[in-house]
Amino acid sequence: MNTTVGMVSFEDMSVDFTWEEWQDLDDAQRILYRDVMLETYRSLVSLGHCVAKPEVIFKLEQGAGPWTAGEASHQRLPVIQVVT
Repeated sequence: MNTTVGMVSFEDMSVDFTWEEWQDLDDAQRILYRDVMLETYRSLVSLGHCVAKPEVIFKLEQGAGPWTAGEASHQRLPVIQVVT
């Protein structure tokens, strides 16, 4: 059995939502997301795996969501193909 062990990054462990997906979450789900992402980041830092703090962590630490209204307007919306 040949296994390779490499460094784990925050991006490897994080969950990203689109703007639309974020809007579908209720308050309890958003709080759970914040708590899990912050704990994941802290765990990786304690193991020496995170050098730079991700932008999403700055936002979550300040009580904001991973998205702001200004950023949402810059996101690509899904293309919906209509077949007639």
